[in-house]
Amino acid sequence: MTASLNYEVLCASDEPLVPLLVHIPHSSTVVPADVRHGLLLDDIELERELLVMTDWYTDQLFNHVLDVGGTMFVNRWSRLVVDPERFPNDAEEIMAVRGMGAVYIKTSNGRILRNDELNLNREELLSRYFHPYAEAMANQVDRILDRHGHCLIVDGHSFASKPLSYELDQTSDRPELCIGTDAVHTSPKLIQAIEEISASEGVITACNRPFSGTYVPLPFWHKDRRVAGVMIEIRRDLYMDEATGEPIDRFLQVRGLVNRIIDVAVSLSLEN
Repeated sequence: MTASLNYEVLCASDEPLVPLLVHIPHSSTVVPADVRHGLLLDDIELERELLVMTDWYTDQLFNHVLDVGGTMFVNRWSRLVVDPERFPNDAEEIMAVRGMGAVYIKTSNGRILRNDELNLNREELLSRYFHPYAEAMANQVDRILDRHGHCLIVDGHSFASKPLSYELDQTSDRPELCIGTDAVHTSPKLIQAIEEISASEGVITACNRPFSGTYVPLPFWHKDRRVAGVMIEIRRDLYMDEATGEPIDRFLQVRGLVNRIIDVAVSLSLEN
């Protein structure tokens, strides 16, 4: 295991035994003191925002990757610090129009989140938290490419059972599992395998709904087909009480489903 202030890299051995990298960007609720000072929420409001914006327990749901010899890259800070999956340039980031680019300036319900006079400015946040994270993630992909010649990134997320007001897709009929894909980096064979596993567990899936795409570090995005990727988003009411943040009895069943998806992802990645 290696760690920095921004992230943890977990691996069961010194070298990645399989070309699978699980990325967990939004599971943390930790906000460092210097960033907390600039958030225009009292403690109760911040707790509520973290409740709805955190991808709760995804670090636990997806950690089977360590059992099969893969690597796990986990964000140690809340996405309210910076969101490592956004484009750093707001002009390229679709969510920037909602005030939720790489540095959020609005909350999930549209309130002002930051006051620039009180907070570190945007470039300082990107320099301190975003860019080192992105570089480290790209380095892990390079490490796997050097050893295996290819790399599959599974991007692990969860989402609320009812649309939050900032979300682009406000359709109320939400699948239980969302498969996010990229036209360059996602294999149709992997999509089909995830759909079949989910169906066998009675879990309803949809591709790119309510969220689309998958994270591939920018040095490789649409440039290097050796890097594959898929996003797995689990609807939170399947495994937790959304009002309290506590896991429910079905948690282990959902984790078993994710384990099966990770197993097939490993199998397909080893076919390359």
